[in-house]
Amino acid sequence: MTNNENKKFIYDFSEGNKDLKNLLGGKGANLAEMTKLGLNIPPGFTITTEACLLYFGNPEKIMGILKPKIVEYLQTLEKNTGKKFGDNKNPLLVSVRSGAPMSMPGMMDTVLNLGLNDVSVMGVAEQTENPRFSYDSFRRFIQMFGDVVMGIGDAKFERILNKYKRAIDRNAQDTDLGVIDLQKIIADFKALYEKEIGTLFPQDPFQQLFLAIEAVFKSWNNKRAITYRKINNIPDFGTAVNIQAMVFGNKGWNSATGVAFTRDPSTGENRKFGEYLTNAQGEDVVAGIRTPKKLEEMADEFPEIYKELLNTMEKLEVHYRDMQDIEFTIEDGKLNILQTRNGKRTPSAAVKIAVDMVKEGLLSKKEAIMSIDPNKVAKLLFKSIDENSIVHVLAHGINASPGAVSGIAVFDSDRAEALAHQEQKEIILVRPQTKPEDVHGLYASAGVLTQFGGKTSHAAVVARGMGKPAVVGAQDIEIDEENREFRVAEMVIKEGDMITIDGTTGSIIEGKVPLVEPEIKGEFLELLQMADDLKRLGVRANADTPIDAKKALEFGAQGIGLCRTEHMFMAQDRLPTVQNMIMARTTEDRQDALNKILPWQKQDFYEIFKIMEGKPVTIRLLDPPLHEFLPELSTMLLESQEFKMTNALSRALLDSSPLDKEIKKKNKVISLIRSLSEENPMMGLRGCRLGIVWPEINEMQVKAIFQAACELKLEGINVIPEVMIPLVGMISELQLVKSQLMEVALETIQKYGVDLEYKFGTMIEIPRAALTADEIAIEAEFFSFGTNDLTQMTFGFSRDDAEGKFLPIYLNKEILENNPFEILDQAGVGKLMKLAIKLGKKTRPELKTGICGEHGGEPSSIKFAHSIGLDYVSCSPFRIPVARIASAQAAIGEKKD
Repeated sequence: MTNNENKKFIYDFSEGNKDLKNLLGGKGANLAEMTKLGLNIPPGFTITTEACLLYFGNPEKIMGILKPKIVEYLQTLEKNTGKKFGDNKNPLLVSVRSGAPMSMPGMMDTVLNLGLNDVSVMGVAEQTENPRFSYDSFRRFIQMFGDVVMGIGDAKFERILNKYKRAIDRNAQDTDLGVIDLQKIIADFKALYEKEIGTLFPQDPFQQLFLAIEAVFKSWNNKRAITYRKINNIPDFGTAVNIQAMVFGNKGWNSATGVAFTRDPSTGENRKFGEYLTNAQGEDVVAGIRTPKKLEEMADEFPEIYKELLNTMEKLEVHYRDMQDIEFTIEDGKLNILQTRNGKRTPSAAVKIAVDMVKEGLLSKKEAIMSIDPNKVAKLLFKSIDENSIVHVLAHGINASPGAVSGIAVFDSDRAEALAHQEQKEIILVRPQTKPEDVHGLYASAGVLTQFGGKTSHAAVVARGMGKPAVVGAQDIEIDEENREFRVAEMVIKEGDMITIDGTTGSIIEGKVPLVEPEIKGEFLELLQMADDLKRLGVRANADTPIDAKKALEFGAQGIGLCRTEHMFMAQDRLPTVQNMIMARTTEDRQDALNKILPWQKQDFYEIFKIMEGKPVTIRLLDPPLHEFLPELSTMLLESQEFKMTNALSRALLDSSPLDKEIKKKNKVISLIRSLSEENPMMGLRGCRLGIVWPEINEMQVKAIFQAACELKLEGINVIPEVMIPLVGMISELQLVKSQLMEVALETIQKYGVDLEYKFGTMIEIPRAALTADEIAIEAEFFSFGTNDLTQMTFGFSRDDAEGKFLPIYLNKEILENNPFEILDQAGVGKLMKLAIKLGKKTRPELKTGICGEHGGEPSSIKFAHSIGLDYVSCSPFRIPVARIASAQAAIGEKKD
């Protein structure tokens, strides 16, 4: 503790600067910086974030160290203001405000007018010759102190205040209260305090101050602050405490308080924006107690101050080289600046401001790129819920695919498809979970909601690929498929009822709500071009259809890093043939089915290759277990039982039944489903193992790939196919499968007589493949890290089960810092990736490496991908702009380091 006694825990505003933000918090650092700039800043001092964190370890000892030092700094403040803290005639009144290193608006606590008591309130009234101002300030202080410091609850004070306002007029404002009203309110406030706390309201200003400082420290760990930090990934910095001489906007009609932005925070336009209230304190503007005036009205009401404010705003924006959010107070016709910070802004405003500031010479291109939050850019590509709308949230699920949509709830895929075509209505497909046979329903719907599943479930992956909103794993809803409805507590949503889902937040909302259309403006394209000029990493798309490929190109994809062929099997018109292929008892029957599938696959590849002319297209051969293409066993058993009952009735009436054949067919399917059933299908017969057991499937796919490529070559279109063999764990697996497929590829190329550039590679998704990557690279010409499965197998987590059952608990208890399926686990999975690259390039120096899991669109994972030397990242089309900006930021950050 001796060391702590010698530490500097307090800085006067004249001592700090903006570079001490982590120590003084954003507010304290900026107040110090503005003091150095010579602006009119009420004097004060800042208690550091370090003191806050130490306080939580030992409150009494830290406060024991701080108190005498606070008194010293108060004495300096008294000299600067000509007032004395605790004086009855001319008291120094202060504000006590929080200030974290990263902006957390409204999340922590503030106390104004501190230092007033029953005696000094009369001294202020006499000195200012304004008793209304004095008693108004005292009633505000009691209310704030009682709420913020003692936890009484603001609503109890508001009830008393409203009682007196209503006695004047039902529409009366705070400013309508007279001195007598305020004195009565103060008496009632103090009575409430004594009743709730059990002691009289404290009259000693030093006791008030020390209690308020502790309250601000404690507010760092209040519920709303913790929640905000989790949502915004803000570290446990602690909060600074700023003690500042009060200036008063509530002294009369020649005083005011307000907030101003140097640019429009909604649109990014280079115009001043703000609001103010006359005869008010800052909390009134924030709380919405009165309707504020527009900033430009100051030109008439306070013309000279308005000019001064505009000049100050310009000066601060140029100094900080960013859009500023400024708090100000006018006291008796004099402008005081209370705070400046980089202003919060919409994603579209952020883009416009960054690009405009480059054109204005305020920012370099690198600085403009670094000013953008890549995750927020994604919102520009999707509809979102109007922030001003009032909504009734029914439940929350996992935010699996971004964007918001309103539509009627429909509970099966066939009906969703039919209704979408017949009635031209927006449909939200509601299912317990989706399967491949639901793909037509997903395609027809505007969004999908499931009761089960995680971010890597079928519904999530397909919806992301299609760019449709999805909320999955909403376990608070209970779906009743038979009655076509779902329940949330006592609320029942029936088929045809309107609901809204927000795949960005995971919210499920009753009814239709106002949505905001995405805004992609010219500045957005300019920003992306800047990013492309600065980045090293290639950015490819996960795209399974021609529609996906076109969308990927629109968003700037440099190729396709993952084309999942199984999604081509899911179309309703193809699924019966695929199921016949699976159910075939002989190789000949299976080949007959594959011969029918071949032209479909070839046409798919032909269209995708043509769209991606001259760009690499990585095609993953069939990967999932075959049972995923078959109906649910429970559904088949139920249908079989219904057929048997109908059949028994038919026999009783007719001595025979036309359903005999149908029953045998269903029994055959049931038997096959059972034979393909596995204890752990994600680690069973899938990937390259499927190609080894049933090689004809892979051979058909490779034939389709190379036929399509060769035909386009003959048409003069350049094609670069890359064949990816999935789930390889041993070099012997890859050697066997690759040799089979190379034979098909060479035979096809020779048949067409073309010169074709192509590659065979593998997906690194099994830890053993990473550990033996030097061997794997003997055969593989490229590695694509399938980080979804690699994460699953490294952790030993079943993705859907983990996200639905225990991962939220792990995150809440801080066993895990992040969900590893959303943010790459650099310590474990990342170490395997580094090792695989090192080993692979030792064998094959020209080895191409990329990432094709969903991590390929997550900014911190992209930064890691850049740092370990990957050649490209691949993500869903709608994450490509995010990846382009994040890749540029990684390159800029590397040069800085």
